[in-house]
Amino acid sequence: MSVTKKSILFLIISNIIWGAGFPIYKWTLEALNPFVFAFLRFFLAALIVLPFTYNNLKIAKKDIPALILVSVVSITLQIMFLFFGLKYSPSINAPIILSSGPIILIIASAFFLKDIVKPKMLTGTLVSLIGVLIVMFRPVINNMNHINLILGNVLLFLSMLCGVAQYMMLKKIMYDNRPLTIVFWSFIIGSLPLIVPILFFNPTGLQMLTNMNLQAVLGLLYATIFSSVVGYCFLYYGIKYIKASEIGIFSYVDPLATIIIAVPLLSEKITGLYLLGSFLVFLGIFIAEERIHYHPIRKLLENEL
Repeated sequence: MSVTKKSILFLIISNIIWGAGFPIYKWTLEALNPFVFAFLRFFLAALIVLPFTYNNLKIAKKDIPALILVSVVSITLQIMFLFFGLKYSPSINAPIILSSGPIILIIASAFFLKDIVKPKMLTGTLVSLIGVLIVMFRPVINNMNHINLILGNVLLFLSMLCGVAQYMMLKKIMYDNRPLTIVFWSFIIGSLPLIVPILFFNPTGLQMLTNMNLQAVLGLLYATIFSSVVGYCFLYYGIKYIKASEIGIFSYVDPLATIIIAVPLLSEKITGLYLLGSFLVFLGIFIAEERIHYHPIRKLLENEL
């Protein structure tokens, strides 16, 4: 298998893991404080990665400031926006809102990485954003108790923006560094700021470490081993060989994985407005890209890339 095809396969697997993870995170947050959950997830994951990279911990000096920034954005901020968003919003909303990332990513790539801007990008962006707004504000349309739900959706949108920034910054530091080394340091650097709110704002959260039930343990194991170690290692490997503007394409596979887990685990319901918003999100992405043949599964099956 070529390096490119291997990268595509890894990115598909990582997105399946993360898609299934949204309802599992929400389920785990019922039993574990968000800050404690996030800190343990990445700090323990860093310890798991360490034996595989302890001989290669050196980072190019010029990339250290960027590494610190990407760690804070992609771990500290992105995960906390995600976790608090999931506390207030249905987990099935997460992959749809986060799936709008490719539109933002393509535009950001045009500005910062000088990628070519397609003529239909603005149309696709508008259609996709309408879909996102429908998903985000459907509690208002349905006359539901909507304040917390909308807050959760907005936090998920902020998490998506952090993910876009992550892809943009990672691309610049992957050339001269090993993916596993970046994974280790980003986990360590990104998890440490999470200690501050635990110690100063919620010290009782530390008591959960000795009183975790099976629900918390299972969720933490999934988040640590699969979502963190496997997911991020595959992402960092793939992003080294795939264009930044193409990475967001792989979020297409997230929603199905989320729904398969969320419906039986959390009894979340798929409504007509949700389906409409989801359709518009992906329609907008398709219009902006102008090529259905670029679906990640199809690219993986192609003989030549």
